[in-house]
Amino acid sequence: MSPANTSSNTESLRKHVKLLGRLLGEIISEAEGEAFYETVEAIRRLSKSARAKNDFEDLQHLLSPISNEKALGVARAFGQFLTLANIADQHHSTSHDFGQNPAAILREAASKLQNIDARQQVLEDALDNLKIDLVLTAHPTEIIRRTMINKYAEIDQCLGMLEHEDTPSKQVKIVARLRSLITQIWYSRDFRVNRPSPIDEAKGGYAVVERSLWQAVPDFLRELDLMREQLNLPEAKLDWTPVKFSSWMGGDRDGNPNVTAAITQETLLLSQWQAADLLSHDLNTLIEELSVTECNQSVRDHVGDAHEPYRSLLRPLRDLLEKQRTALMHAIKDDKAAPIPLTKAQVLAPLELTYTSLHECGMSIIAKGLLLDVIRRVHAFGPHLVTLDIRQESGRHSQAIAEIVAALGLGDYHQWTESERCEFLLKELNNPRPLLPRSFTGSNEVNEVLQTTRVIASHPREAFGAYVISMASSASDVLSVYLLMKEAGCQSMLPVAPLFETLSDLQNAQSVVQQLFELEGFCDYIKHYMMVMIGYSDSAKDAGVLAASWAQYQAQEALIKTCQAKGVALTLFHGRGGTIGRGGAPAQAALLSQPPGSLAQGLRVTEQGEMIRTKLGLPALAGNTLALYSSAILQANVSPPPKPKQEWRELMHGLADASCQHYRDYVRHNPDFLVYFREATPEQELANLPLGSRPARRRSGGGIETLRAIPWIFAWSQNRLLLPAWLGAGQALAEAIKDSNHQSVIQQMIADWPFFRTRISMLEMVFAKADLLIAEYYDDTLVSADYLPLGIALRQQLQQDATTVLDLLNQDQLLQHDEWGKESIRLRNIYTAPLNLLQAELLRRERNQNDTLVEQAIMVSIAGVAAGMRNTG
Repeated sequence: MSPANTSSNTESLRKHVKLLGRLLGEIISEAEGEAFYETVEAIRRLSKSARAKNDFEDLQHLLSPISNEKALGVARAFGQFLTLANIADQHHSTSHDFGQNPAAILREAASKLQNIDARQQVLEDALDNLKIDLVLTAHPTEIIRRTMINKYAEIDQCLGMLEHEDTPSKQVKIVARLRSLITQIWYSRDFRVNRPSPIDEAKGGYAVVERSLWQAVPDFLRELDLMREQLNLPEAKLDWTPVKFSSWMGGDRDGNPNVTAAITQETLLLSQWQAADLLSHDLNTLIEELSVTECNQSVRDHVGDAHEPYRSLLRPLRDLLEKQRTALMHAIKDDKAAPIPLTKAQVLAPLELTYTSLHECGMSIIAKGLLLDVIRRVHAFGPHLVTLDIRQESGRHSQAIAEIVAALGLGDYHQWTESERCEFLLKELNNPRPLLPRSFTGSNEVNEVLQTTRVIASHPREAFGAYVISMASSASDVLSVYLLMKEAGCQSMLPVAPLFETLSDLQNAQSVVQQLFELEGFCDYIKHYMMVMIGYSDSAKDAGVLAASWAQYQAQEALIKTCQAKGVALTLFHGRGGTIGRGGAPAQAALLSQPPGSLAQGLRVTEQGEMIRTKLGLPALAGNTLALYSSAILQANVSPPPKPKQEWRELMHGLADASCQHYRDYVRHNPDFLVYFREATPEQELANLPLGSRPARRRSGGGIETLRAIPWIFAWSQNRLLLPAWLGAGQALAEAIKDSNHQSVIQQMIADWPFFRTRISMLEMVFAKADLLIAEYYDDTLVSADYLPLGIALRQQLQQDATTVLDLLNQDQLLQHDEWGKESIRLRNIYTAPLNLLQAELLRRERNQNDTLVEQAIMVSIAGVAAGMRNTG
């Protein structure tokens, strides 16, 4: 929960939750009948009393015989209430009256920076070099339809209007609108029926830009301007671009056969169309405003004796954008030739000319109005809206090089040593002749790789972010991508970012980068700039959350040191998810717990699935997110967190090794684990959810290793055991504190080391959200007798681990110092528990016989539990 929610002033929130709940209840009663409504109310009351008694028996007796049709309605009722409660909570957390807002967050950050007593130049450099690149990914955990998201946004607006409207007649109108919106939601389909295509995913991302970020970014930059004033710093330069956005939607082809070169091309055209559309609307408004007649000579040289010079100067740009928009639409719809992409410089030139002239002519107040916002939007979004990342698995590039080498008659590339591969690739990178033989015909997979690099070559460099290589493990993995881009004719290379995902990959990351730097001319070739992506999801799935987080920390340290030694600027790209098991944590805590120097080149981080909506989906939410990121980056760069002491490192090594072993003893080495996992969670049913365009597994068959991290996390959050976020960590800590010397060191680490303190804090939150009674109910309902002992052992382990964390924190109960967080979980549990019990019963029915109604009810229950847990992937 946000800090605002810990305040005592929650009356407004409670009032809104009560109002939305009452309206939903009235609509359900009208739509489904009083008897059905009374059933829902009876379930709610029993859930509340069950919590008090710590016994679900009465609730179970009510839910077990429920018909399939009624089960669907009950799941919808409780799921909708949780969604509405989230909207109210979200609104409260961003309310200027009660919650956080960017101004308050940045004021507090400025005060902390002033207290650090840093030199003015240090503060100025920190703000001038502030960089946030949020990468919207196609990772699928969002199943809510876009039309529903729009309705949720309007409900948020209505709550804001109610807070500031004291006229009874107008309040009645607002409540009537809320009733209409909730009625629309109740009578609508809750979520998608079919999986989205990659293009659908991209459109969803662009809708977030249009609905929220387009307004949020200039508003936020104005708050940063005020922060500069508070710190007595000079005004920012006109080209200051602290915020930008990238995307994997339509570019991420790792394990997703639905993303092709043609899809990437269409995605690029769509993003250009959306940018042209938004910018042309801005230009129309600007032209309407700029009726003033005085201008400088530079503008006069462009417009001659035009009476309204700025309108004359900007109309051609507006017309160009509208022409581009029309041409792009024809290219997308009718498969016609795409127009030449516009460049950022083309769009900025007349806008910056106008800005300078207005300043010189004494009209700075006009220049710093809408015009400044538009210029800043062009810098943040450009004519491409978002920069597109390309991601592909390393084996595809090796396969492409191998087929080319074979066609050239040079042997079997796969049999070459790593040094032989690097020698060949580097030599070809510096060779001006084409590499591909004229007669070359590759396999379908290789042709797809080559076509993708040709798409990259056909667009300006500024249309792209980076080329990410998943499963990267060697220097040749990086060189091969550079060579394939060169062969395609790329005039300006994208940064090639190796993604180190598993525990062994992270441990090997520094070695791979060092090998690259030792290659003659490589650092010059990349212009002394490199990007490396750190994987949080797969490393945690591979080794457990504690071992993975320590490996991530060490990999970052080693990479920073290696790059500094070679004079290479390093951008660390963080592949975090929304949940703790995928690297998720409160923004400030996560960033301030990273190694010193890790944010020197700014922050590049993925925003995934439903977290895009919950962190960026409304201007107020986006403003808060950007402010939290900014304040943490500035603090980390001006006053870096402490380096861990040697005794801390040694203890962390031991904790990581022990936790990894305990985690793998269950997940890898227990022969019963895989069957237990599939029986105790809705993992099998999740594959049927229309979550995204990508398959749930990297390849068919196999065990946990082939399952993607998202369904792995998602499944355990549904049965409330939350296993990936804690397994192994508590056992390692418990063993360590048996040694009194270790216990005192751990206490010191909690007090003085942000990295370790954040890990313990996250464990505390996980244990507070987990629910042993519900996890046991899933086992009793779904798990075969042979595998029940494993579930019992895991629940006992969770209980022991929670006690260990409480002992370390010297607390009697979880979240002892976060009363609102504890209360929020308690209140949500009243509505989430019926969904959990109902889901377990429905899963039992579904596994015995297929029924469309049961499948639908399971999907609704999954979405409802996700809403109750506040995150999924």
